[in-house]
Amino acid sequence: MNQRYDVVIVGGGMVGATIACALADSDLSIAVIEQQHPPAFSPEQPHDLRVSALSLASERILRHVGAWQGIESRRLCPYSRMRVWEASDKRGATEFDAARIGHPYLGNIVENRVIQLALLDRVREIQNVDLICPARITSIDYSPGASIVQLENGQEIVGRLLIAADGGRSRVRDAVGIGTHKWDYDQYALVASVKTGYEQQDITWQQFTPTGPLAFLPLSGSCASLVWYNTPNEVRRLMELPEARFMAELRDTFPSRLGPIPELLERGFFPLQRQHAQRYVAEGVALAGDAAHMIHPLAGQGVNIGLLDAAVLAEELLKAIAAGEPVESLQVLERYEGRRRRHNLVMMQTMDAFYRMFSNQVGPLKLVRNLGLGLAGRLPLAKDRVMRFAMGLEGDLPAMAQEL
Repeated sequence: MNQRYDVVIVGGGMVGATIACALADSDLSIAVIEQQHPPAFSPEQPHDLRVSALSLASERILRHVGAWQGIESRRLCPYSRMRVWEASDKRGATEFDAARIGHPYLGNIVENRVIQLALLDRVREIQNVDLICPARITSIDYSPGASIVQLENGQEIVGRLLIAADGGRSRVRDAVGIGTHKWDYDQYALVASVKTGYEQQDITWQQFTPTGPLAFLPLSGSCASLVWYNTPNEVRRLMELPEARFMAELRDTFPSRLGPIPELLERGFFPLQRQHAQRYVAEGVALAGDAAHMIHPLAGQGVNIGLLDAAVLAEELLKAIAAGEPVESLQVLERYEGRRRRHNLVMMQTMDAFYRMFSNQVGPLKLVRNLGLGLAGRLPLAKDRVMRFAMGLEGDLPAMAQEL
């Protein structure tokens, strides 16, 4: 069985589903191919390990495509303050407060599954979008203007434009022959979902240590997500510890401002890698999200820049339709790449600089870091600019990310 579409999106995760939703009610016929449905959500379930800090720009995009209500009806945790320090959270620390720039909060911590579920709910409502899920891809035959995605059930999906939203190990990217620049950081992230002795908090914080940052992300209720960056060997050791010994080490390592941690709900880990596609587009194909770039999660910007990719790509495709241009043309797709590649590269290089600066324990540099963090706390205009950047309010914003 052969089905033809104007746009075939491989990957129905957060980025791919956002692209489909952003193209709702257009003249394009769209297929979204996703390997499996995410598990259903119930408010009694413990929080998932994988969460994202959604910026204000990301919230606006998700509101624009009609998915935010589905997130709010499930679970989220807004945060209004962010604190960063190294040696001491009393001296040499910087705290950012959304109230300073007239916003009620900086962003929201949301489970990735909740975001995907809300988006897929919306996808199913859209007349010009077919969700093909569950679906296992057996092969991808790239041909500009007529790429073929072969499914395990024998179905062939043909698309004028093929969009890769299938993650860091993108099969679409490989099929097209687009290479990547990549390297592994000598660091893993251990993530622990815990119960805390405090009620829901409105602050996220990060402490820099010689082996990597310690981060606190508030979740709804008296729950939190803790991120413990360390060397691969140390993270493996921590994962193998019995729960009681692991909790003892966690309590000894994390700062006292965390408060009591009565219960561990779940723990897991993942390696950290930087990866950037050598190009985002070719005739009849576009990469978005992790298929185009993977970034150090230090500032939690990975999902946010992926959603900006989705919004900009959809915006350029809609402009092309209005102008009578073929959406698969290289000229149209290069406009998307031109708007996103440099922005993403700057973000990646900034995160790299932070990683390398705070991984270096040379005495003079450490002193400069602490002086810098302390000084930043006394420069209100600089703090405001950093907040606006982190909230996605700076740069070439697509219309969907601007104030509604």
